[in-house]
Amino acid sequence: MRANLRRHASGSKIQQIRSSTMNGGEAFVDTVHHHVDEHTALLRRTFQNSNGEPLYDDERTYVRWPASFGYIAWQTLTSNPVNFLLVFVPLGIAFGATHKNPTVVFILNFLAIIPLASLLSFATEELSVKLGQTLGGLMNATFGNAVELIVSVVALKNGEIRIVQSSMLGSILSNILLVLGCCFLAGGIKHKEQTFNSTVASTMSSLMAVSTASLIIPATLYASMGSSKPKDAKTDNILILSHGTSIILLILYALYLFFQLRTHAHLFDEESEPEAGGEGGNEGNGQSEEHILSPWAAGVALVIVTIAVAICAEYLVDSIDSIVESAHISRTFIGLILLPIVGNAAEHVTAVVVATKNKMDLAIGVAIGSSMQIALLVTPFLVILGWIIGQPMSLQFEIFETVVFFLAVLVTNYLISDGKSNYLEGAMLIGMYIIIALAFYVYPD
Repeated sequence: MRANLRRHASGSKIQQIRSSTMNGGEAFVDTVHHHVDEHTALLRRTFQNSNGEPLYDDERTYVRWPASFGYIAWQTLTSNPVNFLLVFVPLGIAFGATHKNPTVVFILNFLAIIPLASLLSFATEELSVKLGQTLGGLMNATFGNAVELIVSVVALKNGEIRIVQSSMLGSILSNILLVLGCCFLAGGIKHKEQTFNSTVASTMSSLMAVSTASLIIPATLYASMGSSKPKDAKTDNILILSHGTSIILLILYALYLFFQLRTHAHLFDEESEPEAGGEGGNEGNGQSEEHILSPWAAGVALVIVTIAVAICAEYLVDSIDSIVESAHISRTFIGLILLPIVGNAAEHVTAVVVATKNKMDLAIGVAIGSSMQIALLVTPFLVILGWIIGQPMSLQFEIFETVVFFLAVLVTNYLISDGKSNYLEGAMLIGMYIIIALAFYVYPD
């Protein structure tokens, strides 16, 4: 899926040039082509010898290895526009290691994790393509929400249960309301009405409804106990329920992967069939696009980026307390609104670009599919991990949070049930997300 997303995103520039030509912008297009060709020629000359042969194919090892490393590094760094924020990675680590102003540390590491999330997604895409459909799907499921998982594991280790819970809930709300709303809005402005595979969307939304029930039941159980039991006894009962529910949710997610990749793969393959000839030559070129990283290089990149994310996440979480005190922002708002922006920024932009190109099945897969991974894989995993390391992480969210989650899933399921979308539906989803953000801004810890 991410390979298609990157291909469609890269094709958006071609579409923009075409549209400007149709509007009479021939001079501007010629200027753009001139600068692009000049930049491309300069890049090629950098990695070529005097005979025009690539330096990374040179027979001399001391020439081939540095040239190959430089060429691959350049291609990787230019794979996404947000990668220019990588300058904040060393700054965030340096300020965190030297215990500078916590507010500055939070902002620098907040910005640093955004491009790291983009590189993590890129390396996962490069590695998963080489492994085939089944293992590739598992790789994307594992690393697709890796940033949220790493930040949450660090927070869970430090006992920040509220940050973990609000971050998980915020990631889901961000995807099904903000991202999906932006996709519907941007796509609906360019296209009067868009359609998508309603069968796949309804399957995902049904699983989201099950995950909603898994949060409602612990919250209502805790409330129904009232004062009849001591608080410790109620907490123990909720933990037992959460541990059992988490195991069931993980099993359901494994069954969904088997359903998607094996027994009912034809339902999901229908998404890609129209794309093969839908865009003419551009799509054909995208299909034959050469991949940049080898499996070993992609694996090394995953390890390096994951370590960098873990370090930045450590400093980010450690500075939250000072941010709460100095900026008077609740932990719930930080976890619910701010942290999800970090892990999903690169994917959000790509999903909107895909939606404007009328590829709504891919956009739905990003928005709802990512939410489903958080609800059925990441959150239950964190509950089990808390059980192992002795942290009381449970599925018992606050009543207000549970109601908000239920309403968000209800509205989303209703809007996608007909397999059609327009800009008004997108505006409704975005409006609901803004209302929820305002509510949690004034919501006390």
